[in-house]
Amino acid sequence: MAASSHFTLPFLLLQHLLLLSLFSASNVYIVYMGEKAQDEPAAATELHHATLSTVLGSKQAATSSILYSYKHGFSGFAAVLTESEAARVADLPGVAHVVPNRILDLHTTRSWDFLHLKSSPSDGLLEMSRSGDGSIIGVLDTGIWPESESFSDRYMGEIPSRWRGVCQKGEKFHVSDCNRKIIGARWYIKGYEAEFGKLNTSDILEFLSARDAVGHGTHTSSTAAGAFVGNASFMGIARGIARGGALRARLAIYKVCWASGGCSSADILAAFDDAIHDGVDVLSVSLGQSPPLPTYIEDVLAIGSFHAVARGITVVCSAGNSGPFSQTVINTAPWIITVAASTIDRTFVTLISLGNNITKAGQALYLGEHVDKFYGMVYAEDIASDKADSTDARGCGAGSLNATLARGKVVLCFQTRDQRSPLVASDTVRRAHGVAVIFAQFLTKDITFAFDFPCIQVDLEIGTSILTYLGSTRKPIVKFGTTKTVLGTVIAPEVAYFSSRGPSSLSPFVLKPDIAAPGVNILASWSPASPPRNMPPLNFKIESGTSMSCPHISAIAALLKSIHPNWSPAAIKSAIITTASTIDEYSLGVVAEGAPHKQANPFDFGGGHVDPNKAIDPGLVYDMRVSTYVHFLCSMGYNNSAVSSLTQHPTICHDIYESQKDLNLPSITIPELKKSFTVTRTVTNVGPVASTYTAHVEAPRGVSVCVRPSILSFNSTVKKLKFKVTFESRLKVQSGYLFGSLTWKDGVHHLVRIPLAIRIVIDEFNIYT
Repeated sequence: MAASSHFTLPFLLLQHLLLLSLFSASNVYIVYMGEKAQDEPAAATELHHATLSTVLGSKQAATSSILYSYKHGFSGFAAVLTESEAARVADLPGVAHVVPNRILDLHTTRSWDFLHLKSSPSDGLLEMSRSGDGSIIGVLDTGIWPESESFSDRYMGEIPSRWRGVCQKGEKFHVSDCNRKIIGARWYIKGYEAEFGKLNTSDILEFLSARDAVGHGTHTSSTAAGAFVGNASFMGIARGIARGGALRARLAIYKVCWASGGCSSADILAAFDDAIHDGVDVLSVSLGQSPPLPTYIEDVLAIGSFHAVARGITVVCSAGNSGPFSQTVINTAPWIITVAASTIDRTFVTLISLGNNITKAGQALYLGEHVDKFYGMVYAEDIASDKADSTDARGCGAGSLNATLARGKVVLCFQTRDQRSPLVASDTVRRAHGVAVIFAQFLTKDITFAFDFPCIQVDLEIGTSILTYLGSTRKPIVKFGTTKTVLGTVIAPEVAYFSSRGPSSLSPFVLKPDIAAPGVNILASWSPASPPRNMPPLNFKIESGTSMSCPHISAIAALLKSIHPNWSPAAIKSAIITTASTIDEYSLGVVAEGAPHKQANPFDFGGGHVDPNKAIDPGLVYDMRVSTYVHFLCSMGYNNSAVSSLTQHPTICHDIYESQKDLNLPSITIPELKKSFTVTRTVTNVGPVASTYTAHVEAPRGVSVCVRPSILSFNSTVKKLKFKVTFESRLKVQSGYLFGSLTWKDGVHHLVRIPLAIRIVIDEFNIYT
């Protein structure tokens, strides 16, 4: 889903989805049987039918019930069952667990230049990776618009011989729509239709194929791996050369989300299963489920990504759009790269000219006819409808304005505690026959789009000055200028207001999000089948959300994989995190948008803002094997049989506490520091063979940090070294989280930095000693 003030899917469709989720009981269940035990997919399918037939009474009934047989990366199936049948299946031998199907939500020209991902210098990531040639990025989303110029296969070489995927035909999508850029396309709807019935394409524009009717999947795919498109723009705004990060990488499309709203978990798991079989290198997944979070053995994104990572596939997911509130981050499994959204150094300015000859600057994406012409202006609270109180009207809540008094006027609205959306205010003023809205809000660079209706966003200071003008004259008037694109004069990056924040509500020892990347006002390709209201079809559109930041990291992961084909997903993740930047373009600390703005911390952006070129050569990496993740699942309290099912090897969980705190992540989070606490990490040298690193600590306030050993020396025989970090509290009172960092420096050019997040809790013994 896009930002809190945007809806990637049409707003009314999201309302429709919400109603469906409230009134429909799940009749689809996912039967998870763990790591694939058979070498032959046919044998797995036979096992699934035999398993279900013991409950349903016949193989024919089992065949009719099963929607998907998961048989490539893991074993299991999705089936239409009653609640009692699902309970009986859960008791069968070989079944790890049974979970109900869930419906998940969907969460450019300048951004790649802003990240300094260019063809020069010659030792940069883009040049060294040959723009990702040979890498395959799988995208789980709403499909793709194959005719977009971004997906031209001009200058592309032959499809990698290891590719085993297919180009699945369907409505208005043919095998010929795949090419040397879009090398595979599949679509999944059985789980969705089993919940909500057959999708009626006469009621809503959609294609029963991999063709994108929404635009979201086209946007994310082109951001990750789109080809060069010259003179691209959004109706003249943000003009430039559009391109993806991994220009020469291939795309494999897995359509799991639909225009009628939502993405079925049964369909998503089927897409993961096929992607593992097909041979993708990276999976980009811009969707998720809002808190409360399901356990990792019930979350299809966690399950599917676990098996993908076990086979060397890097999985990148969006962090969610519920910021700036804490503990809202989603997709928190430690094997996933979870991406926060940040701003870039571009904004879209619209001048506001008042009748007293004073001009103010606002932000807008408006190209309509109401420019350079004066209109009367009113304050929303002064024209409240009879049924609305002053607070509702102040924020221009739905139905809160008197249509007679609003007609033909520009309406000034103020963000309130209950009404924070410029989109809602625009719709309210439009319905009241106003001509435009000025929306005063907490300062943010995320801009609401309204093509045929001016929505000018200003901060509260400017909003208050406009309100003062309104009170100083009997006939206040205002006019707007045309939106202008402004580059390079905006402080960036900043963590976006809407970007979900940590700590993880499910596993607080795991720092999330992992990294921040551009996700605000990103221009990328769009489906012409999904134009905004009262607009002609679009080939490019500006969108905001962690959905947009996710494919930036997916592209960088694909580029790194091209250079370092033997690196594990954990190594790629570590390289991205430990080389990230915590300063902006002006060498000041990165700020996080909020109310008020503040210095960004690891719960806002993980290791920091991605620096692609530095990730090529991180010096050291914090690597992990799949067995480490299995021990982590033990530490979460899952039983032996559930954890054993992941690998089809007997697992007896022990040392629960140890395995969680010592998970070899490129970060250290301690949710409860009482007196003293020691964690262990291991680093692998991927730089010069003979290297020596020294530890440098920025200790969290009130905490002493000791690293042993403080010097690590590597040579031709010593490639991995372990170290311990001991934290001691100097405070005798409970604190919120305190932040710092540990950096290994080789004195040449490697700075391997990991964030520290420590929360001191009261220790009764400490208080009285």
